[in-house]
Amino acid sequence: MLILLAACALLARGCAAGYAGKELGALSELHHGVRGRAFAVDSRTLFLQHFHYDGEGPAAYFYVGTSKTPSATGALRLRDERGGAGPLRRYRGEGVTLSLPEGKTLRDVAWFAVWCDEYSINFGSVEIPRNLEYPKPAKVGALRGVHGVSSDPIVVVDAQTLLVPNFSYDGEAPDAKFWVGRGDKPSPQGIRIPDENGKEAPLRKYDRKTVVLTLPGELTVFDIGHFAVWCEAFTVNFGHVPLPRTALANVPPSLKMLGVSPQSKLNCEVLLDELAFEVRWAVAGDSIVLQLVAKLEDGEYMSFGISGHPTKSQMVGGDVAVAWLDKDSLKGYAEDYFLEAKGQCAGAHGSCPDDAIVPGSNSVRMLNAALVNGYSIVTFQRPLRGSDRLDLAVLTNASQPVIWAIGPLNSKTQVSYHQYFTKGDKFIEFGRPPLWNCPMPEGEEEQAPAVARPAHESSAIIRPNPVPTPKPTAKVKPWDIPGIQCYEPPDGVLYAQMGPTGGKQGYSAITGHVGWGISWYINGLLIPEVTVVRGKKYTFVVEGGTDPDTPARYHPFYITNDPVGGYFHKSDAEKQGIEIYAGVRRTRTGELVPTGVGRLCNWTPDQNGPEADEYPSFGAYQRSLTLICEEGNPGVVTWIPDKNTPDTVYYQCFTHRHLGWKINVVDECDATDAEESRLVESVALPSDLVGEESIQQ
Repeated sequence: MLILLAACALLARGCAAGYAGKELGALSELHHGVRGRAFAVDSRTLFLQHFHYDGEGPAAYFYVGTSKTPSATGALRLRDERGGAGPLRRYRGEGVTLSLPEGKTLRDVAWFAVWCDEYSINFGSVEIPRNLEYPKPAKVGALRGVHGVSSDPIVVVDAQTLLVPNFSYDGEAPDAKFWVGRGDKPSPQGIRIPDENGKEAPLRKYDRKTVVLTLPGELTVFDIGHFAVWCEAFTVNFGHVPLPRTALANVPPSLKMLGVSPQSKLNCEVLLDELAFEVRWAVAGDSIVLQLVAKLEDGEYMSFGISGHPTKSQMVGGDVAVAWLDKDSLKGYAEDYFLEAKGQCAGAHGSCPDDAIVPGSNSVRMLNAALVNGYSIVTFQRPLRGSDRLDLAVLTNASQPVIWAIGPLNSKTQVSYHQYFTKGDKFIEFGRPPLWNCPMPEGEEEQAPAVARPAHESSAIIRPNPVPTPKPTAKVKPWDIPGIQCYEPPDGVLYAQMGPTGGKQGYSAITGHVGWGISWYINGLLIPEVTVVRGKKYTFVVEGGTDPDTPARYHPFYITNDPVGGYFHKSDAEKQGIEIYAGVRRTRTGELVPTGVGRLCNWTPDQNGPEADEYPSFGAYQRSLTLICEEGNPGVVTWIPDKNTPDTVYYQCFTHRHLGWKINVVDECDATDAEESRLVESVALPSDLVGEESIQQ
């Protein structure tokens, strides 16, 4: 086995350990000992090399701006390298990595400065050239060779990372390895590099899989001339691509090249054995680096954070990070969320990203992500102290309650209803000495993995440590829920109430969409398909809530051609082509106001009963539900489908997405020998609510 630490010595050129990106120049040395050199790492990232500042200024911050010279006009304040928003601390020749706000690039600004807000003084700055060619990933050639070796053009993500899209290899050779070396063609003098799981074993079969490879040790793309699939035992080239230096001259540096080095050990706690869900962490100065690991399905998220109650685990009021991995691109995400209420994010209410409530308030800094042996691993950083009103502090001197959840992302890549979540109270002491309370993988030494941390303790990359793989989750067959046929009920009266989505066998399995955990029940049935006849009058008795100030308990009913719903929160562009057939009225100003509003009735599960997934049928599950209604009157929506009504429309919630399902519209109905579906509840309409109050748009 080759010694990776000696890898650079095998190559003609020395390692480019000093590379930090496109150099912008030295900071002007004006006040308080500010000095250092600034580099553009990529379109949104700056790196300060050997940065000094005495920390004595009263209100100094990092700023970028658009004016010709540093000033308060057109300036944007940056969070520090730890994600903090407070005045700058003392720096003693450290490396500092800074990110611009979302939506801004280095081409949008003209300077970077250490600026004192209190006295409007520039302590030190550097100009950012107009039309800066900042470092960015570079595409090179595609693999083509024997044994079925092929790929799309390879992307050099940064100086130590290669992304090989749609890689294929038949797996038939005895000793194939990923291989790099000097020159533009492979030879036995090259070195193997670990596969996407960090292993150096012979390659298995790949079928159009996208893999991400990391060069070992201090090795960079500046030290090599090719990438190959190479049979080491028989010295055969299965396929390679040259890595021309001219094409790679402006790729970003890796985080390791910006000062990351192994240091201390991690803490680890298991959150859910079933999915091997773990939280790992290390306190670094006035911030904390966290890593979430779980066996997730594609399109699922994992979340972890501080409870909304100081003495028990409570979701409402909680401050969590929501993390996930796109398994196609292998890109990781981590977002700061405030859990205002148990409901999907609607406008700025419910369980929402901080940025949706207060733009620019995201306090979570994404560090890295990986997919290892099917485990999603996402590493991020946040300040210990709250940066704004939506953040809760992480305590290092006491134990505190935490919350977590795993569930599906919706079509807006926001959290949806979680099927796994904190049960009971869970406490963690974040400031404890490192303690590893998680399973260790077989075959490894009995020691916790190290957290990789920059010398200045500002961020971290944590070595993956996958635990034994749980059994794969079986594909779920949806419950068989009878539809409401065209001949029933004879009087055309249907009751629309709220209820649970029925776990994995319910809403998501039926519709193919993720839900929030609540959905419409029509005549006591979970989102049945409803068949109606053109020309016949239908009356929907609506009991979805009346209080718009509590979005999680307010669900106006309407009928539309939109399979998603949530018309109230759609943009003007999203509203194009959407028709509404019932459940709204138009005001004199042209605004559409929902009319399908009535008291809230919920089909409520037994809190002490089995989980929804344990019921073999919807009928069995339905018998466990109890209808609980608030005081007040139901609302009424009347509708007569006509010749212009499409064959398929949808009943939906006006303020939330994905709560309803299909209405099939037919011209005629054969009721011969038909048996009505059982009507679970029958309510007589109050006389003052019977009327033609709905309109078609």
